[in-house]
Amino acid sequence: MAGKRKKSVTLNTLVRVFMRDYNIPTKKDVDRLMNRLDRLEFLLRKVAEAHPDRSRSGKDKAVGAGPGAASDLVLAVISEFRDGVGFSEIQKRTGFGEKKLRNIIFRLNKIGKIERISRGIYIVI
Repeated sequence: MAGKRKKSVTLNTLVRVFMRDYNIPTKKDVDRLMNRLDRLEFLLRKVAEAHPDRSRSGKDKAVGAGPGAASDLVLAVISEFRDGVGFSEIQKRTGFGEKKLRNIIFRLNKIGKIERISRGIYIVI
């Protein structure tokens, strides 16, 4: 009985099996993905140009001039009131959300620019 000859395994076959088993993308796969991304970016730009008013959110923005302006604005609102001002009044005048305003007040209190005279009432030091 003559033994069957085994097929010789080439390096090319080994590489293909390895790439398939470990899900490694080929150059062709990467090129396809890049083309799809380019088309998607083109479509996004086209839609953005067609509807420029949609890029703005519906919320009203608070008046501010740059970094640090939020805490400066809150400090200015608090300084307008001698006897102290409540949280809701500060929120109404600045237009900030509750969480943002709480963080600003906490920071101003921590650095010693404002003082809490009672629950929710603040004055400038």
